Amino acid sequence: MLTFIGLGLYDEKDISVKGLECIKSADSVFLEGYTSRLMGADINKLEEYYGKKITFLGRADVEQHPENILKAAEEGNAVFLTGGDPMVSTTHADLRIRAKERGIKTGIIHAASIQNAVCGLSGLQNYRFGKSCSVPYPEKGWFPTTPLDTITHNIENDLHTLVFLDIKPDRHMTVGEGVSLIEQMAEKKGMKTPEIFVGIARAGSPEPVVIAGDAGKLKAADFGEPLHIIVVPAKLHLMEKEYLEIFAGL
Repeated sequence: MLTFIGLGLYDEKDISVKGLECIKSADSVFLEGYTSRLMGADINKLEEYYGKKITFLGRADVEQHPENILKAAEEGNAVFLTGGDPMVSTTHADLRIRAKERGIKTGIIHAASIQNAVCGLSGLQNYRFGKSCSVPYPEKGWFPTTPLDTITHNIENDLHTLVFLDIKPDRHMTVGEGVSLIEQMAEKKGMKTPEIFVGIARAGSPEPVVIAGDAGKLKAADFGEPLHIIVVPAKLHLMEKEYLEIFAGL
């Protein structure tokens, strides 16, 4: 049996009761740390709270070499832990497909994800979001501009855009860095920079930071510790605008 369990947004206590009970009864516990991270708890804190030894997995361990996970699921009850909701990432869907092909029974225990958290923190209506995109750190000879294409297409269709920011083993992209890269994309393509950004830091923590405004305002703002994420709104509904004014300083 392989059960995919979402851990929620911030620390070890965000997990559901159902998820915690499943972990405690598991024979093997795996945690992937490349799509998202719980910034309020390290692996030692998770092991102490869950009462289980946890095997940490990188991207290659899941996407290229998942044999250890699948073998554990064939031999007993294995759980696969992820920050947020477990099936948001396509790599997790691929792992479930592989398990099914080997005759392994699977299950999912859902949890809060950044997709629903940003709606509550920003007041932007969830049914008005279009396709999301990710802003990666540029590399030598590689500076992608497709995120701006996604943002522009959504705005043309009066849809908001959730913009994920790159996570590396040694650094986490900030709101300011993300906004600056979007500005550079606009300059490179001869397009306008979006008029309004919403930056959010540490969703799910006791003191998240939410700031709305133009590019200059967000680049100058101090969002504090990671994780950060950006929303680029389309035309604001009256209530969305009021919410951002009250709770995000628009």
